[in-house]
Amino acid sequence: MRSDWGVLVSIRLGFGAAFALLCACGGSDTTPFEDAGASDARPVDAMIADAGSDALLQPDAGEMDAAEDAAPEPLGAPYPIVLAHGFFGFETLAVGAWDITDYFYGVPAHLETELGETEVFTPAVDPFNGSEHRGEELLAHVEMILAETGRAKVNLIGHSQGGLDVRYVAHTRPDLVASVSTISTPHFGTPLLDLVNAAAEDPRLRDAVNELLQLVGGVLWDELDEDSDIFRSMQDLSFEGAAAFNERYPDVEGIPYYSIAGRSDLNLAFRMCRPDGDAPPFISRWAAERDPIDPLFAVAEALFDGGFGDPEPNDGVVRVSSAKWGRFLGCIPADHLDQVGQLFGDEPGGFNRWDHLDFYAEYVTWLRDQGL
Repeated sequence: MRSDWGVLVSIRLGFGAAFALLCACGGSDTTPFEDAGASDARPVDAMIADAGSDALLQPDAGEMDAAEDAAPEPLGAPYPIVLAHGFFGFETLAVGAWDITDYFYGVPAHLETELGETEVFTPAVDPFNGSEHRGEELLAHVEMILAETGRAKVNLIGHSQGGLDVRYVAHTRPDLVASVSTISTPHFGTPLLDLVNAAAEDPRLRDAVNELLQLVGGVLWDELDEDSDIFRSMQDLSFEGAAAFNERYPDVEGIPYYSIAGRSDLNLAFRMCRPDGDAPPFISRWAAERDPIDPLFAVAEALFDGGFGDPEPNDGVVRVSSAKWGRFLGCIPADHLDQVGQLFGDEPGGFNRWDHLDFYAEYVTWLRDQGL
């Protein structure tokens, strides 16, 4: 039997490989009026009359207006924070004695402790599917969150593919969305996905991969079902798939869209990381910080940066140019996993002092300052 440590190492390798190679990536049948033992087939109003009641079947207009007036109005800002995970993501995950508390590692608890933010949600959607499918699942979660909190809207923050999911929700139900934020989302695709898609054109290979996914992934992800298809995610994250997604789901006027990119491999990327307008403090104070690339992303990062002449800054999975959407706020010195505190809360490495918990706390504070 494999030890918990062995399983943990396998999960780490799976995380890195997936991000680097794929991401960069009833009610009752009986009605209330039904009575199996009833034999009286007379009209209901006749039965009421026989009982001596003056009741009416339907309330009058005044009663209906009173009921509507009694319903509480949805609450305004500050709106709940919804953190949407990316490809290969989860809400919580436990492996043996190891408890991986959050995809956004430790973020909800930190926001509550440091800021008093009690309405922070991390819903899980199908980790291996297209963003239309995932977006519909996320929308259902948003509706439940609003019913639970009584708020009118939510602030959506999506990491990686989660950024496409939140854009889908905003386009489909703009009335429920106060703001959209995307962190290292490949809005314009990522080159490695085109290579992987080309290599996996054989439908037999695709079927075999999805069967393996169901066999292995079902142990870790409750959200997997018969519709899960890893290649649908890959299609949305390719150049062609991203272009089609952008055409189907453009931004909605009146909703602010913000984006943040990641930079790694010790690249400062001053030119490509220049923000639209003034950089917020949670971006500007890290402008001189350099991030060493995680070894898991070393090959992909080298492929993405395009050489020594004019390297294309990226986080090992997503290029900065592809992460820009709406108002671009700038870059953070973090590779694709550092951005969510993975794996298991480890630090960025080297002399990089950037901290993902401080980043999310400062970002949420900034959103609140915007009246959101």
